[in-house]
Amino acid sequence: MNSLYQSTLHSLPLLGRGKVRDNYAVGDDKILIVTTDRLSAFDVVMNEPIPGKGMVLNQMSDFWFEKLGHIVPNHLTGVTPESVVAPNEVDQVKGRSVVAKRLKPILVEAVVRGYIIGSGWKDYQATGAICGIALPPGLRQADKLAQPIFTPAAKADLGEHDENISFADMESRIGRELAAKIRDVAIQLYQTAADYAATRGIIIADTKFEFGLDDNGTLHLMDEVLTADSSRFWPADSYAPGISPPSFDKQFVRDYLETLSDWNKTAPAPALPADVIAKTGAKYREALERLTGKTLEA
Repeated sequence: MNSLYQSTLHSLPLLGRGKVRDNYAVGDDKILIVTTDRLSAFDVVMNEPIPGKGMVLNQMSDFWFEKLGHIVPNHLTGVTPESVVAPNEVDQVKGRSVVAKRLKPILVEAVVRGYIIGSGWKDYQATGAICGIALPPGLRQADKLAQPIFTPAAKADLGEHDENISFADMESRIGRELAAKIRDVAIQLYQTAADYAATRGIIIADTKFEFGLDDNGTLHLMDEVLTADSSRFWPADSYAPGISPPSFDKQFVRDYLETLSDWNKTAPAPALPADVIAKTGAKYREALERLTGKTLEA
């Protein structure tokens, strides 16, 4: 399978590159988002691509945007990516891109947690709470929470770690009304998706959403949604509280990196072995197939 580590489009102005996505201007009101095969772990971009990963993320986001479109508007325009680039650039965008509305991004990530895992588990062990939200004593790693909780994070610059913030801090940054709306919409999105995923044998442990506003101030879901990069997916048939369950995401890479005593989780990234790359790619494709019932459309 062909891989794309970085796009090189000359027919459109480059707006910027994120950890995974390259953004180009399409006129004044739209953006071409190219999802590459780059992978970041611990907020460091690895040097090797995961072949097909960008296509998986793009296809999965499209699936969820359609399924959740009744809850909140999203950034989709329906414009075909191949139609906005030069003929010799089509291969770079086909199957891994979207032409999106150009929105004003809200610089707070909407994190929803349904299970206690990852940084939430570490926070709970230290404080008995997650991001200041008190939880009952005696919870085990990977326990399901009584109800999903909303724990926002301030978006950091590329290469920096996002910062968990309180809901009060979020209110002070973007306003009480907008903060409350994002919280309520994010929890509804998560719960709707988690209920569907359960019918496919998948547990969505947690996820993060990104939102933006159009020129009329209407809230839109944007960027990616419920992918293996932005969520933790666990197979329900092997889930057991008390341990960190296997994941359909980049956990395979994280676990490998945790074994490296000589890497301090800052750039430059260490090299990834071929078997880690191959197994990570397989996990992404399996998540897509199990959740959507469709194989990767190359």
